[in-house]
Amino acid sequence: MADIKVAAYICKGCGLGERLDADALVKIAQKDGKVPLAKSHDFLCNADGVAMIKNDIANEGVTHIMIGACSRRAKTEAFFFPENAVARANLREGVIWIRPDTDEARETTQEMAEDYVRMGCAEVKAMTAPTGNSVTGSSKTLLVVGGGVTGMTTAIEASKTGYPVVLVEKSGALGGWAAKLYKRVPVHEPYKSPADTGVGELVSQVLGDSNIKVYLNATVAKTDGAPGRFVVDIATESGATHTEDIGAIVQASGFTLYDMNKLPELGGGKSANVVDQAGLEALAIAAAAGDGVIRRPSDGQPVKSVVFVQCAGQRDPSGTHLAYCSGYCCNTSIKQAMYFKDANPAVDTTIIYSDLRTPGNGEDFYRSAQEKGVIFTKGKVAEVVPNGATSTVKFNDLILGDTDASILDVDLVVLATGQVPNSGINIDAPAGAEEEGAVQVKPISILNLTYRQGKDVPQLKQGFTDSHFICFPYETRRTGIYTAGPVRRPMDIAQAREDATGAALKSIQALENAELGRAAHPRSGDLSFPKVRLEGCTQCKRCTVECPFGAIDEDEKRFPVFNESRCRRCGTCMGACPVRVISFENYSVNTVGAQIKAVDMPDEFSEKPRILILACENDAYPALDMAGMSRNEYSAFVRIIPIRCLGSVNTIWITDALNAGYDGVMLMGCKSGDEYQCHFVKGSELGRVRMSKIDDTLKTLNLESERVRDLEVAITDIERVPEMINKYAAELVAVGPSPFKGF
Repeated sequence: MADIKVAAYICKGCGLGERLDADALVKIAQKDGKVPLAKSHDFLCNADGVAMIKNDIANEGVTHIMIGACSRRAKTEAFFFPENAVARANLREGVIWIRPDTDEARETTQEMAEDYVRMGCAEVKAMTAPTGNSVTGSSKTLLVVGGGVTGMTTAIEASKTGYPVVLVEKSGALGGWAAKLYKRVPVHEPYKSPADTGVGELVSQVLGDSNIKVYLNATVAKTDGAPGRFVVDIATESGATHTEDIGAIVQASGFTLYDMNKLPELGGGKSANVVDQAGLEALAIAAAAGDGVIRRPSDGQPVKSVVFVQCAGQRDPSGTHLAYCSGYCCNTSIKQAMYFKDANPAVDTTIIYSDLRTPGNGEDFYRSAQEKGVIFTKGKVAEVVPNGATSTVKFNDLILGDTDASILDVDLVVLATGQVPNSGINIDAPAGAEEEGAVQVKPISILNLTYRQGKDVPQLKQGFTDSHFICFPYETRRTGIYTAGPVRRPMDIAQAREDATGAALKSIQALENAELGRAAHPRSGDLSFPKVRLEGCTQCKRCTVECPFGAIDEDEKRFPVFNESRCRRCGTCMGACPVRVISFENYSVNTVGAQIKAVDMPDEFSEKPRILILACENDAYPALDMAGMSRNEYSAFVRIIPIRCLGSVNTIWITDALNAGYDGVMLMGCKSGDEYQCHFVKGSELGRVRMSKIDDTLKTLNLESERVRDLEVAITDIERVPEMINKYAAELVAVGPSPFKGF
């Protein structure tokens, strides 16, 4: 490592100077932190304080900076020194704001601050300033897969911002499902009647835009590379293959309706006069081209009575059909009921619903249908019995309590079946397995990725593409590849267009970051990337297998090969590595290990336990910060180290902490499982799998299982986190001090 010069700066603003002995903290940095240059300042984040730091960088040769002030999540612009390694000691949110301002607490509060200064000095000396990934891609072209409303909107929005687009559509025309609609649900006041779909205008915009290259009757044959440098082979109907250099990808492959033939009890597949909502749209288009009268498919006679069956094959708790609500179906049935009423008010039109859900237009559209004479009945349809050209609809009337209600001689029954995403191959499913109620379409690969983890992006339980719904709704587990529209979750046209716009913006951010060698979400802008000491690698493949984002391959000798442009910088590979040869310039086994060892450990007679908290920087650490902002007090005996993800935790940190005399270790990570909240998708889950084996370590050290505690923490747990800390501190008092103190 090149010569480094470390400087420590202690802030006295925001009440720090009144609550802490700043001069003592400067001396701690010099003596224990072994920092040659240490100063305090009244307001370190103001222009004068920042100028002081910049002057030391320029004139004193400072390369490494430790700032003892507020949380690392605050004042990020003021303390932005990209050419330097920077560490932060959280003295405000992490010390004075979570401790009472009393004489009794002053000693332990000062001790807490001194430890954080020691930890900050130790951390920064184990860091180097990230320089970024030199292997970058410069393609600024966006690939959009799917030419429906979602795909066309994505292409148009990206083109508006100046980025070239390649759009691939598997059929011979643009438009997707929306092109098969007679009318759409209105999206503007007064929400009275069905509106024009607007698909023709979108198609004209796409075809008339010189910035958008369209491939029809085409599919993606192969996707190789990484953000900024994807190489995509596009196969066309003629047999020719075209290769495009791509910066980012948006998959807008849409949906297929749930197969109504799976619903024979509702007449699906048993009568031509039982159709799904797409079937009715076709009848309405045919009617508009003729005399305006919707006719029975079986004999061409005018429809005089129609019943709409909501939730057909949806919201099924048994697992036989779709477990979810597709959301758009109620508004669609209201729209389709108006087709009949607008043409002939005398047509008997009934909608049988479980719960009427009309997002986007309040109750206005529903009220308009009522005014036109549409009958709404709350009930559960049990059976549709075809009887020649008509059918009998049997249902449980939930309003009247009639379990044997029926509607006779119905000319047409419309089943509101749900959306099944065209996601491609479910790479997480065992070979030959099918998700219950989800796989209705032959799983043909959409993207044909060359990733070792599989050809398509991972999926959620019901087949929708995996994304972090709360924080990053468009991202997938493949960096630079986004999904939008009904392939991501069930949605209508209005929601799909909004989704498309968001995905376009995120994909642009990804390809711009890729060219600069920076990470995408959630550590957007991070220049660090994983490095490996191959001479120490045992070729165990744990990093390759555990990476949630497909960023690690293997060479011919089975050594890991890191594709930094795909990397999200979560550190899961670092936590997985049993020989600790994977690290980042500013985050490594050593940066955290040095902090753990830097704490001044009281002896067993002092009655001052020490608890190490490894807190996820995405949820737990912000919750702790906000607890401080709310002045929610917690124990002065904890020492908190923010980590990128629970998946990055290497078990050596736990072992080192326990050997050093810590009385307990708390791991705070995001919720894992099907309803995960982990920003790195699988990070917290993988971390917990590793931590589940920590009992063996505790037994080896002859320590109680209570010494290590794993907790799920959400960013909203502002009051709960201090309570958990205080409760755990009290439990450790009962367990007794660590037997390793003093060793």
